[in-house]
Amino acid sequence: MKRGQIYFHIHLVSDSTGETLLTVGRAAAAQYDAIVPIEHVYPLVRSMRHVERVIADIVAAPGIVLYTLVQKELSEKLEGACQQASIPFVNVLDPVVGVFRSFLNLPATGKIGAQHQLDADYFRRIDALNFTLTHDDGLLPDDIEETDVVLIGISRTSKTPTSIYLANRGVRTVNLPLVPTIPVPPRVIAAKRPLVVCLIATAERIMHVRQNRLLALDEQNPRTSAYVDKAAIAQEILYSKRLCQEHGWPMIDVTRRSIEETAAAILALWDQHRYGKVLDHYVDGP
Repeated sequence: MKRGQIYFHIHLVSDSTGETLLTVGRAAAAQYDAIVPIEHVYPLVRSMRHVERVIADIVAAPGIVLYTLVQKELSEKLEGACQQASIPFVNVLDPVVGVFRSFLNLPATGKIGAQHQLDADYFRRIDALNFTLTHDDGLLPDDIEETDVVLIGISRTSKTPTSIYLANRGVRTVNLPLVPTIPVPPRVIAAKRPLVVCLIATAERIMHVRQNRLLALDEQNPRTSAYVDKAAIAQEILYSKRLCQEHGWPMIDVTRRSIEETAAAILALWDQHRYGKVLDHYVDGP
């Protein structure tokens, strides 16, 4: 336990995967400095017996309870136990579903895990993920026009994790490393349908990431010295910027951006690109 940090239990009870609760819980906890939640995740809670086991864990380690349980008898059982033990609880989806119900004047279906059903959108995301994994690190498809987004950037600018995150949003993504001595393939330059986006960062940031990479690989020798040389990295970044200016490709500074924030910026650019709007050609770090 680090000095000055406050730890607390948060119980996430779901009749589905629990991903929604994890996102909400972490977003709320992030608003407090020096607060560290101890997460207890209970997915696929769909029986009274399971709820009772969850309640026993909650009572043993009191904290905040967030839940999404569609079956009324299960939610009532959980709420009753929390009230009896004076433990705060929130049905995360209830207020939102209530607004939908009021606006649409229609009852909710009460379908468990409805957001995870195997519909066309689900298979589109799986297709995008397969496509992206197949075309990682410069493995371009035969037809570049099959791609939605081409991510370019020098080594250690988070191209691969950003590509995978975009694929999970249904965006077919290719990532291409930029090396000053290797020209960009002509089909990327000539591409019409894909959005080409360059990820950049400060030389200092990239240098630290590369140094950690080499330490993890236990690879330190004269051949790799230029790879972590700050001046050499600065020249790589300058090459990236000139290339983007030449071809009108937008750039995103990922120095202080999370993967999620970078992907959100790319998705906004992708929407502009698809609908023929003028692109924001430089997206600064937050």
